[in-house]
Amino acid sequence: MISKNLAQLVLNECLSTGAEFAEIFLEETEEEKISLDSSIVETVSSSLNYGAGIRLISGLQSVYGHTNNISKKGLLDLASMLKQSFAKERIRYCSPIAKVRVIAKHKPEISYQEISKEEKIKFCKKIEKSMHIDKRIVRTVVGLLDTTQKVQIFNSEGKEICDTRVRGRMSLLAVAKDEKGIETSFQGPGAQKGMEFFYKENDMEEIARGVAESALTMLNAKECPSGKMPVVIGNGFGGVIFHEACGHSLEASSVSKNLSVFANKLGEQIASPCVNAVDDGTIKGGWGSGNVDDEGYPCQRNVLIKNGILTSYMVDSFNGKRMSAKQTGSSRRESYRYEPTSRMTNTFILPGKNTFDEMISSIKYGLYAKSMGGGSVNPATGEFNFACNEAYMIEDGKITYPVKGATLIGSGKDILMKIDMIGNDLKRAQGMCGASSGSIPVDVGQPTLRVSEITVGGSGGKN
Repeated sequence: MISKNLAQLVLNECLSTGAEFAEIFLEETEEEKISLDSSIVETVSSSLNYGAGIRLISGLQSVYGHTNNISKKGLLDLASMLKQSFAKERIRYCSPIAKVRVIAKHKPEISYQEISKEEKIKFCKKIEKSMHIDKRIVRTVVGLLDTTQKVQIFNSEGKEICDTRVRGRMSLLAVAKDEKGIETSFQGPGAQKGMEFFYKENDMEEIARGVAESALTMLNAKECPSGKMPVVIGNGFGGVIFHEACGHSLEASSVSKNLSVFANKLGEQIASPCVNAVDDGTIKGGWGSGNVDDEGYPCQRNVLIKNGILTSYMVDSFNGKRMSAKQTGSSRRESYRYEPTSRMTNTFILPGKNTFDEMISSIKYGLYAKSMGGGSVNPATGEFNFACNEAYMIEDGKITYPVKGATLIGSGKDILMKIDMIGNDLKRAQGMCGASSGSIPVDVGQPTLRVSEITVGGSGGKN
């Protein structure tokens, strides 16, 4: 993208008014998107996004700017503007730049570039057709998105880091309608892999049929009763509650400013002893994985909670200075337009020893939240409100009938303490997480687990 000589020149310009550290993040991202709506091809598009972001740090002050003019003049002009934020106390110079070896762990087997648009459209049509299992399915949407992001990072410590990230994701939406109403269902499987993930590693037609079946099931759902009750939360995307209500509160961006309910609690019991949770950016092919983070540090597996004890936060280098904590390969950003900060990668609760049947049979009256949807969270308190996409009542140890309008209401610190059974069926699911450094790909996940008591909101009244 740019030469070492130019990078050194720009970094020296950044340091010329006393900044202690400077960094250049260059990016080139190719994206191809295909979408079908009820068998009609709606979108076939390709795009190229490129540019550079420059960050200067002095003490606990940082300034950031970006440009898509990566010429010598464009980069020097940006550096000159940013350096004005610092008083001239000491002129520093960039260390001689040397390239850091990056081990590529996430290489695609079948490149997206090898597959023609026509073949991708044909594949999407086959998957879309699988959702038409009933005349009550009135709309189906299938999308395929693939991106190839190449990054080059230079910093004033004399490091050059280059990395390539290739990701693909399919979106599957089914809409069911009858005289009682309309219901929808969605899944979005993806990975840091090539087309082999969709061609060979997953039965996409079966997944698509499951999406349609879920929408049809909810057409017959009754209104959910409300009140406090035990809840079994399904595996996979059920982990979105841990991600939102607990994960964000373990990121250094909030912990370092004491804006987290879990700040200053390392070594303390914050969860039931059966709870173990990790953020693992090293999983081969994981949607949220990486070879290096967006500061150029190797991604790693961070044990967040061990036997209910808080053992680690997710830390970027800048917020790590506030906390006197070492970075954990957790610095991420959507693109060069965003300053990086601590973010999750693949965050999930580890499996336990219980079975699904044991959890269901242990409940006289409660809720089985099979699939979770969106919600809202206050990161400072961990208080959340999450909707259930697909849920069922549990009566006398058996799953009985589907319910709609169910929401789970509580706080992260309370729900962690009330997890009393964890299944042996760990599953991860893919999503996009939005925060101060933009929208990034993440895995959420968990085994099926039981919460001994949680407030369930519903439109069916209290039972």
